[in-house]
Amino acid sequence: MGNVIYRQSAWTRLTHWIWAIAIFFLLLSGLQIFNAHPALYIGQQSGFGFDNSVLRFSAEDTANGPKGYTTLFGHRFDTTGVLGLSGPATDREARGFPSWATIPSYQDLATGRVIHFFFAWVLSITLLLWLIASLVNGHIRRDLAPRGEDIRHLPRDIADHARLRFHHTGRYNTLQKFSYGIVLFILLPLMILTGLAMSPSMDTVIPFLTDVLGGRQTARTIHFTVMALLVLFFVVHIVMVLAAGPINELRSIITGWYRTDPPTGEKET
Repeated sequence: MGNVIYRQSAWTRLTHWIWAIAIFFLLLSGLQIFNAHPALYIGQQSGFGFDNSVLRFSAEDTANGPKGYTTLFGHRFDTTGVLGLSGPATDREARGFPSWATIPSYQDLATGRVIHFFFAWVLSITLLLWLIASLVNGHIRRDLAPRGEDIRHLPRDIADHARLRFHHTGRYNTLQKFSYGIVLFILLPLMILTGLAMSPSMDTVIPFLTDVLGGRQTARTIHFTVMALLVLFFVVHIVMVLAAGPINELRSIITGWYRTDPPTGEKET
């Protein structure tokens, strides 16, 4: 039978759940803010005089009744009932994302902004504290930084995950190191930077940030794209937890204790 080891420190477990809660409220309040103008553009400006949208949700009256549409890079799709026009068939409402996907569920931009900015600060401060602590205690160097052997094992690790074969060693595997590294050191910082770039009040503090990101509208599009990538990561993360053994994985991130595989040649009982 495998050993039970102490895998996750209290600090790692605490920040994990703070980030999970913060990102949940950021996502749903962010969709509330997005609904105020459900379109994304590339560049500094947007408006009637520009044709630079890359994504747009809209509602139109047609001969067959109201329809909701999603336009992506010039290609339009009928998304009635989900995007552009949502709600029960007898009471459709023109809005980008449906009410069940936003906080608050009704149209309230002011409340959505308050919730969004509060959890943005929670996420930013926690991420900064985690980074400092992980540098000091060696967590990044010891557990997250890929080594040469990780690169060599990457093809095998991808093949094992594709076949849902998991090795419970108590250490992060290669795909975990790369995926966690991308989220923690690229996606979350980019989310914070693009959020700052969308705020006019930050122009005097970091005047070059908006230009570096290609304009305020481009920053908004990047912000939305990063959000979509984080949702994709979350879905894959949950699937992998369920496939690898949810009880063991959840025990690890709640209590810190984790059961490893039996030693080679020993059958688990």
